[in-house]
Amino acid sequence: MSKNKIVYREFGAPEPEEDADSSTADLPPQQQNIRVQASRKGRGGKTVTVVSGFQTKPETLAALGKQLKNHCGAGGTVKGNEIEIQGDCSQKILQFLLKLGYKAKISGG
Repeated sequence: MSKNKIVYREFGAPEPEEDADSSTADLPPQQQNIRVQASRKGRGGKTVTVVSGFQTKPETLAALGKQLKNHCGAGGTVKGNEIEIQGDCSQKILQFLLKLGYKAKISGG
């Protein structure tokens, strides 16, 4: 019987594919196009700054997320290939990413 074939699952999220993490190339900051956007959708009216467009390994993304949280003095999380920082810190994050060498711009209004 194949392990990949799930007939029924009541609880929990599907298991992540192993090939998805290994196929992500760890590009240098100069070659990544990063978007910084303040969003309130689906968060009960709370503002969150979403930083997306990363093409890097999860370990590198987690370390960058920690640096951004410390720089902004706010909480946050790393979800998938996005970093979410609590509050509207888009200008602080943009300046910090530009200083690190990323090609970043503010997206949305």
